[in-house]
Amino acid sequence: MTMGSAGGRGQESMSERGQRGGEASMHTEKVSASELAMYLKGINFPADKQKVISAARSNNAPENVINFLNRLPSRQYSAPTEIEEEFSKIK
Repeated sequence: MTMGSAGGRGQESMSERGQRGGEASMHTEKVSASELAMYLKGINFPADKQKVISAARSNNAPENVINFLNRLPSRQYSAPTEIEEEFSKIK
């Protein structure tokens, strides 16, 4: 009976680990404001979404930053603060 209990706990642990693994992969997609700012250096505003993404790629932004920028609304941004405002809505 002890083995059955341990096995049950083991299955729960695997399930819990699976959930944590999913959560961990979601967290890797998150982008901090400071990380975002680091990859947006050198952008001449006004800039549209594609120019912002292009600049981030030029600054060697990792894929999670590019994925975040792809979620921005397609529009013209007149200042970095406008991107930061969108960042606060999306994150």
